[in-house]
Amino acid sequence: MGREIIEEYVRQVTETISRIPVEKIERVVNMIYQAYARDRQIFILGNGGSASTASHFCCDLGKGAVVDGKRRLRVVSLNDNTALLTAYANDFGYESVFVEQLKNLIQRGDVVICITGSGNSPNVLRAIQFANERGAQTIGFLGFGGGKAMEIVTEHVTVDNSNYGQVEDVHMLLCHLVSQYFRDMVMNGG
Repeated sequence: MGREIIEEYVRQVTETISRIPVEKIERVVNMIYQAYARDRQIFILGNGGSASTASHFCCDLGKGAVVDGKRRLRVVSLNDNTALLTAYANDFGYESVFVEQLKNLIQRGDVVICITGSGNSPNVLRAIQFANERGAQTIGFLGFGGGKAMEIVTEHVTVDNSNYGQVEDVHMLLCHLVSQYFRDMVMNGG
């Protein structure tokens, strides 16, 4: 019984990966590279497991994508300051934890990457709307049907799957793929 569960899970994830539109990944990497070329910042955010993925992605872009002798990408995870998150949640409500941070930091031409399984979290949607209003580019790593986020981000890669664990697995794969592709672009001058 256990072996079948394992094989089925692997089959489902593999099938899900095969349905990812490669052209969307290319557009996401190009958006990040263009922001890098213009010395703009990247902000990454998510809730729950996606918050962990956002932190990991920030590390991959901020350290793993470094090329000796080249300027580094300025990237920040909005999940990682517990004191700030809880202060904003306490004073303004959890739906404002990302927007309030962006108010301090975002500039026109920056990129906000939201990682969300459902695409419907109020705090993520508010962050996307605020970033759009401020002239930033917005990217969604989404799951399920993309949710409301799919309708308002500049670009998205939607994982065609309705299992949270598998969506999060593929989001992590996307983060590694994007950061390594970006590093390659920096190394080769675009």
